[in-house]
Amino acid sequence: MHDHAHDHDDHHHHHDHDHHHGHVHAPKNFGKAFAIGIGLNSAFVLIEAGFGFFANSMSLLADAGHNLGDVLGLAVAWVASELVKKAPSPRFTYGFRGSSILAALFNAVFLLVAVGAIAWEAVWRLGAPQPVAGGVVMAVAAAGIVVNGFTAWLFASGGKDDINLRGAFLHMASDALVSAGVVAVGLAIALTGALWLDPVVSLVISGLIIWGTWRLLTESLSMSLAAVPPRIDPSQVREFLAAKPGVTALHDLHIWPMSTTHVALTCHLVMPTGHPGDVFLHDLAEELAKKFGIDHPTVQIEVDPSRACALAPDEVV
Repeated sequence: MHDHAHDHDDHHHHHDHDHHHGHVHAPKNFGKAFAIGIGLNSAFVLIEAGFGFFANSMSLLADAGHNLGDVLGLAVAWVASELVKKAPSPRFTYGFRGSSILAALFNAVFLLVAVGAIAWEAVWRLGAPQPVAGGVVMAVAAAGIVVNGFTAWLFASGGKDDINLRGAFLHMASDALVSAGVVAVGLAIALTGALWLDPVVSLVISGLIIWGTWRLLTESLSMSLAAVPPRIDPSQVREFLAAKPGVTALHDLHIWPMSTTHVALTCHLVMPTGHPGDVFLHDLAEELAKKFGIDHPTVQIEVDPSRACALAPDEVV
């Protein structure tokens, strides 16, 4: 198939195939966003940890640990977004496109583990509240809102098309939320002296993060298992293929994500009138790309309906 033209059009590949294969849109490069995000957040982690010790604030230390998790998460997402572009090798025939799926999965799992640690600490502190320097907590966490909010904004445009970038965005947006919560706690403690607010709010925030991460986890898991991407309806693809002139039956239809932005398809079409020719295959590939965003189709034509294909029954993979 003519898939080389589409190797780099990660974004908007629904519109890219209108007869101008030579100049498809290159994806926006998020390398700069990753570099800025990692730099900013690393600096912030060091500052926040320092002030956490100084103010005896577990919530600041926990937040610093959480932000360190983000730096790792951003690094993983960045590595994946670069690996996706690597050329295929004889052994890795898809290149490293699947690494973006693994990165999204890693990010989801890591977030859930980080949240578990924070929640554990919070529950422990409900029993033994600690004195906290509210003013310092507020100032540092306010800086956190700015850092995380700005980093999230850098990735906001990529999240629509790429679950890997959406992972990075969610991570940062959830952190801005955490920081906002920490500011509110600092203020409330300064005003009322109610130390139990600190762990309670961190539990609420943990719940919010779990709620936001769950979809990332389930989507990246199903991608790992080669499930049909949620935006594609497999029954519509089946109807579309079956309706092609000359097709009497089709079987062994598979649609799966090669990366978080590329989708592949294979199927067998039974065409007793004979092989339809290369133009048919070429046009079919264009239509699949336009209609469904499937950019890597492989179609096997079977001409003799009396010789049953071993893969024809639906329950055979």
